[in-house]
Amino acid sequence: MPLPRIVKELQALRQAPNLDDYAKACREFSYEAVRERLGPGPGGGANISFWALDRHIAAGRGERLGLRWLGRDGTQRDFTYAELDAGANRFANVLRSAGIGPGERVFALMRRTPELYLAALGTLKAGAVFCPLFSQFGPEPIRARMEIGDAAALVTGEALYRRKVAPWRDALPGLKAVFITETDAAPDETTQALRALLAEAAPHFDCAPTQAEDMALLHFTSGTTGRPKGVIHVHEAALHHYATGAYALDLHADDVFWCTADPGWVTGTSYGILAPLLHGVSLIVDEAEFDAQRWYGILQDQAVTVWYTAPTAIRMLMRLGGEIAKDYDLSALRFMASVGEPLNPEAVVWSNEVFGRPFHDNWWQTETGGIMIANYAAVDIKPGSMGRPLPGIRAGIVAREADGEVREIAEPDTPGELAFRPGWPSMMRGYLHEEARYKKAFAGGWYLSGDLAQRDAEGYYWFLGRADDMIKSAGHLIGPFEVESALMEHPAVAEVGVIGLPDEVAGEAVMAFVALKPGFDESEALQKELQGHARKRLGPAVAPRQIAFRKNLPKTRSGKIMRRLLKARELGLEVGDLSTLESDEQR
Repeated sequence: MPLPRIVKELQALRQAPNLDDYAKACREFSYEAVRERLGPGPGGGANISFWALDRHIAAGRGERLGLRWLGRDGTQRDFTYAELDAGANRFANVLRSAGIGPGERVFALMRRTPELYLAALGTLKAGAVFCPLFSQFGPEPIRARMEIGDAAALVTGEALYRRKVAPWRDALPGLKAVFITETDAAPDETTQALRALLAEAAPHFDCAPTQAEDMALLHFTSGTTGRPKGVIHVHEAALHHYATGAYALDLHADDVFWCTADPGWVTGTSYGILAPLLHGVSLIVDEAEFDAQRWYGILQDQAVTVWYTAPTAIRMLMRLGGEIAKDYDLSALRFMASVGEPLNPEAVVWSNEVFGRPFHDNWWQTETGGIMIANYAAVDIKPGSMGRPLPGIRAGIVAREADGEVREIAEPDTPGELAFRPGWPSMMRGYLHEEARYKKAFAGGWYLSGDLAQRDAEGYYWFLGRADDMIKSAGHLIGPFEVESALMEHPAVAEVGVIGLPDEVAGEAVMAFVALKPGFDESEALQKELQGHARKRLGPAVAPRQIAFRKNLPKTRSGKIMRRLLKARELGLEVGDLSTLESDEQR
């Protein structure tokens, strides 16, 4: 299938952005119109997988390339929408034969292989609940999530099963089935080889007649303390996935889309599987981890038109320099977006220089289920801003009063907590088994995000930091992101993490942890130079008093710098839940 050639021929026929008039889109948007666009689900209900696969096949688009998988060893596998549908149907039949019924939880502990994507779509078709896990999790994080989630089935690889699940499997008596991928023989009598089961299963399946409010997805998110939270999302979330795919990612039917996120976290599911397939685009999946030349090669060879990646990956590309990109033809790229944590202004400027177009930042959480605030293809970007709310989304900056009431802040450029009026389709429907915890997320008619931000006079939102990350120094409320962004402007700096440390006089003092770009060495002179740069940009009250160099900064698998871990290590405190930490090397 000559995908790159076809796409390059389409570049001269590029369509106008889906959102070309922000004010008009906000006035005219309705989720009812999105539902009409998707059409009725099975039995008149709602099913994400039905809308992502069956709908396209019924419209005669079954032979379009749906997913191209790139193996670490250079192998490539293509799946049309019809083939994805048949594979999902086979998996749904496997679940049914194993006695897995609607509403039961199917956990996936897998690398980015085709079977992961078929399992996700087949689980939803069967009316069961898809629960992705990071393959890099250790045994205890896996066990905790499967216990909380009442796991009925697990899909995983043989090595992952032996090392991370088998030793404690007996502790989950409700686990009905364990399916082992990438092998023709099950490792023991308590497991089943998925490959053989899929080969025997029928490629046809009557999609379960799920309803809009039926649970579809269970994502786990970690707090600074306590057990992981199981965030519930329903089939109606597809309406928001579709709307944000159109507006925030500007997806068109002829696009080749690459989301670099692992489905083990919410972006890799919502935008690495569901939103692109709902739009009928061709999805690129790379099994390998980050490698700059491999990534540039994929962008070139697959003629990727829309690219969704993380600020950490962007900073890693920046760290290696823009010269590498000049060896590749990246002319197919027309839209690039960033997710996972706020995107520093310097990265927007850099991408304009290297790619000839900017990265578009956006904001959302596991709890929101989809993008809530974004920079759009046809709307001016303010580097460092998250952008403006999606059509259909009512955002605000609020203050929590001493009596527990919540007051909306109308004045521009005033810090407060980022909040949203409830009711959008992908809003979480609960924390599994934790109703009281769920209710605490809402007050005064708002969903309270826990992030601090401010809105300027033009309606652009600016991230300041998590409420528990904010630094209070000598009467100043300092957002770590502001300090990090200023230091990122220095040519020696690759990454920054900023925290507040106790100070007898100021209350807290700002401390920065800095990772340097290649070619720069740690020195006292460079420390002083960076402090001088920060004072010039931010003023002495906000600039860091201390700067420490680190080879690597601790990050989650989704790319967020773990400020709480930096602080805990510096103060000798308990580090809390480390299950989402990127690697043991950084612990």
